[in-house]
Amino acid sequence: MGSEKEDYSSGPEDGSTSPNVVLPAAIKPQHRPLHDATVTLEEYMYYAEKTRAEEDAVAATKPPTTFMELIFPSKGTARRIEGVQPNEKEAKENPPAHADQAPSSDKLQITDLEWTNASRALRSASAAACFYLITTDILGPFGVGFSIGTMGWGEGIGLFTLFGLCAGFSGYLLWKVFLDVDSYEFPTKNYGDLGYRIWGPWLRYTINFLQALQLMISVGILVISNGLSISQVSKFRLCYVVCCLIWAVVGFFLGQIRTLNKLGFLANFAVVLNLMIMFISMGVMAHSEPNYGAAQSGSAGAALGGQSVAPFANGTYPPVERHGGIPPSTNGFIGSINGLMNGVYAYGGAQLFVEFMAELQRPRDFLKAMWGAQFFIYACYMSYGSFVYYYQGQYANQLAYQGLSPYAWQTVCNMLAVLSGIIAATLYGNIGIKVIYNNVFMEIFRAPPLTTTGGKILWAVTVPIYWTIAFIIAASIPDFFGLTSVIAAVCLVQFTYTFPAFIGLGYFIQKNAMQGEEAFNPATGVVYRRDSGIKRWVRGFFAKFWYINAMLLIYTLGSMALSGLGAYAAIEGLMAAFKSPQINTFTCKSPLEG
Repeated sequence: MGSEKEDYSSGPEDGSTSPNVVLPAAIKPQHRPLHDATVTLEEYMYYAEKTRAEEDAVAATKPPTTFMELIFPSKGTARRIEGVQPNEKEAKENPPAHADQAPSSDKLQITDLEWTNASRALRSASAAACFYLITTDILGPFGVGFSIGTMGWGEGIGLFTLFGLCAGFSGYLLWKVFLDVDSYEFPTKNYGDLGYRIWGPWLRYTINFLQALQLMISVGILVISNGLSISQVSKFRLCYVVCCLIWAVVGFFLGQIRTLNKLGFLANFAVVLNLMIMFISMGVMAHSEPNYGAAQSGSAGAALGGQSVAPFANGTYPPVERHGGIPPSTNGFIGSINGLMNGVYAYGGAQLFVEFMAELQRPRDFLKAMWGAQFFIYACYMSYGSFVYYYQGQYANQLAYQGLSPYAWQTVCNMLAVLSGIIAATLYGNIGIKVIYNNVFMEIFRAPPLTTTGGKILWAVTVPIYWTIAFIIAASIPDFFGLTSVIAAVCLVQFTYTFPAFIGLGYFIQKNAMQGEEAFNPATGVVYRRDSGIKRWVRGFFAKFWYINAMLLIYTLGSMALSGLGAYAAIEGLMAAFKSPQINTFTCKSPLEG
């Protein structure tokens, strides 16, 4: 467990030590390995409190944010403290007490000021930029009408509201834990770091693997999706593999953006594009019939068995139907579960929240950016999804704008979606490469930090390799979209619901267990604990406000059950898809061509 890396027992009240007390030497943060198992949660919390106080003091001296800065976030400037600290000479002359814990002789020459400034250099994003990044990451309203179509008005709106609140609560939990364990001395750079500090290495490895897999699959599916759109717009005259390859090459260049702050403007643009698609498609739907052809395979009616969208013998189609509850169908359970999981996935995006906080000038501002984005996203989902279901009913498509019958307007929306998609893919690629860079290149191969010249060169080389691998994986797997449903159930649900609750549970238990104990002593590095092991965890669980821990435990288990349910429905759909011949992307014929 994260805080049980050493067994610290309580010492005598006079401050003397006992044979059962472990007294580590006061090793400076810059003298420790990248992931040091001897750092306790108490030490993380001590430095986090110092960092938050400094950030708050700086924020108090800044002028209030203007309206234009909210709409067009300016490029942030990383803060740096100049001057020489009194203990710099001591830091250079005194090596760590434990030689086996010193990663390299070079780190012994790094002063406290240089170490914390290196962390400050990575924090330049504003709260406004964070709002657009979160919205770009999560906002995907084009499947909401489809989801409501598989569940009906009551269940559809109710579950989207519930999952929206749960996603916001999960974001709050990640924010709360991040503020209490992140610092300039021990920066929390990614989701895996957060899991490591609470539960230990096993959760870090699990999170990093699932996150790297999820983000690479997300990049691949957006490349393939854009390729499908281009092939449809070209009326299948352009070779399909070329349509997809175009966007992989575009990613080579857009991926050179290293910081999330610089992605803020593109994220702003992506939000505007999605709003344009919504308004255009709503106007067209209100004045035209559904795309009956597209509804045969990609609509809510098709997901429920297909009878409600099948043509009559005379060639006409059933009228638009709307239901207050779950619609009647021949495939009700699987179809409704697929619609339900679309609602779950609609708020998926928490896998990037820690990375967003890690680059914020003031991570405390993340909460207002996150809740602002969540309420905006929910408003878009409910207004747009309800509109689509009202006008198209069972014909509502998985991508609503592809359910438009006029080809011209369908093409306009497709092209706008392509631009929005490549921006989202750039965001996913940015975080995905950072996960690999921080946890593989830097930790195993001792790669230089991204703020150095060597790090920038290595990033430039890594980007095209990453996009190429993502494209090859996506292009080579038949029924790739079916596979992504399985990955979403296994990965996305964990990041948005399971892991936040599990990390929050571990944090609150350990924090409760600290009550009445001495705080971390930075001069000696000593942490006194009255007990350890199972006894400590049980005491922490049943301390004051135990019902919060019980709620988080139920939340964790419920999320895992939801993930299993989604995986079951996705695997059933994948098995059904493989009963018919499948082709991959390395062909000239588009899957949409028939």
